[in-house]
Amino acid sequence: QVHLVESGGGLVQAGGSLRLSCAVSGRIFRINDMGWYRQQAPGKQRELVAGITSAGSRNYVDSVKGRFTISRDDAKNTVYLQMNRLKPEDTAVYYCNVALMTDVLRARDYWGQGTLVTVSS
Repeated sequence: QVHLVESGGGLVQAGGSLRLSCAVSGRIFRINDMGWYRQQAPGKQRELVAGITSAGSRNYVDSVKGRFTISRDDAKNTVYLQMNRLKPEDTAVYYCNVALMTDVLRARDYWGQGTLVTVSS
């Protein structure tokens, strides 16, 4: 069993900041890529916001470059998303996604439960 617990969402005014966390627990052999996705409306496709590899390479969707920073703490099996200068269009449910191996043979993606970020204008 693997569990992902997200925290840090909430309501913030435009220009403000939030920090999302996603802690992974359970049967973990190795964590590979970690990332944050968001879904801005029901039925709308979930988009990758930021990703980080096990080697520390990062990528971002263009709309958040320079404002969001993804990081990870492998000792804590946790991935973070620091969101600065938030805009109303950043409003969405944010999901963490982790690609991990539960043993040397089994690898798959896991999703967090989602945390709502609302940015008021």
